[in-house]
Amino acid sequence: MTESDISPPPMEPDEAPAAGPAAGPSPPTKTPMYQAIHASRYHRQELIKQIQHNRGAQLISYVSGIANLINRDDVLGFGDLLHNVRPNGNLDLLLHTPGGDIDAAEKLINMVRARVGLGRLRVVVPDFAKSAGTLMALGADTIVMSETSELGPIDPQITLRDPHGNLLPHSVQAYLDAYETHAAAVRANPGDAAAHLMLSKLDPATIKLCRAACDRAQKFAESQLQSGMFRSGEPGNFTKIAADLMDTKKWLSHGQMIGADAARTMGLNVEYLDMSSPEWQAYWRLYCLQRLAVSDKQKLFESDYASLPFDGHA
Repeated sequence: MTESDISPPPMEPDEAPAAGPAAGPSPPTKTPMYQAIHASRYHRQELIKQIQHNRGAQLISYVSGIANLINRDDVLGFGDLLHNVRPNGNLDLLLHTPGGDIDAAEKLINMVRARVGLGRLRVVVPDFAKSAGTLMALGADTIVMSETSELGPIDPQITLRDPHGNLLPHSVQAYLDAYETHAAAVRANPGDAAAHLMLSKLDPATIKLCRAACDRAQKFAESQLQSGMFRSGEPGNFTKIAADLMDTKKWLSHGQMIGADAARTMGLNVEYLDMSSPEWQAYWRLYCLQRLAVSDKQKLFESDYASLPFDGHA
């Protein structure tokens, strides 16, 4: 469902034309019950308009439940969000996601960057943008963060079956690290039976897949940094930043928090807003309203023009 501030939107089925003289058409109005049913959405969109007025930039939002990951179907939602975004204008993207499909994430952030063009893109992280969400944030000119904000490591994950048949997520880099450790032990001592046994448990095809996944994540991160915060020649070692974000020795779990200070120390362009600042308070109020509007298995695409709750793939 979309609404436009530029021209009256098409009349919705449960809207009735306003009474008036027959001399000319009247803009559509909403019945009291319709207005009441959608009051929370109208309230969020009014807050978005206030933020845009104060910021002087348009704002779009992608807020996902904890059990709903970035996937290819998100292209539909982002297409609607970008429908009314001015080309080459400044844009803020409020992003909340546990991660998901790296290929889908690349397409989404490239869609956003193509519309922003010569303008500046800020990714606002009110809570968390993990894994593929972090990769999307790397495509911004600036990442806006506060005490509640966190990014995450970008080391890819694969799902493998344990000896009991359970499917468990594993860090690709950790799998490769285990292979290198046992292979080095065998090279150092060809008679090491324990090292040979451990090495035999690691599938060569999976190792090849892991290496390809790591290369993919590394190149994606580097390309986003180059086209995002370092696109105008700003100093920054995008290769080192990408490697740091994939370092499983530094980040011991895939869900480990990377806060504003750690992100800035790493070399990312972070705009820190104090939690008590009026700007951050406005973003936080909007995020709280949006997060309450979606269940764990839903996601919400929202701007002042569009409001699309989706039941996506978990």
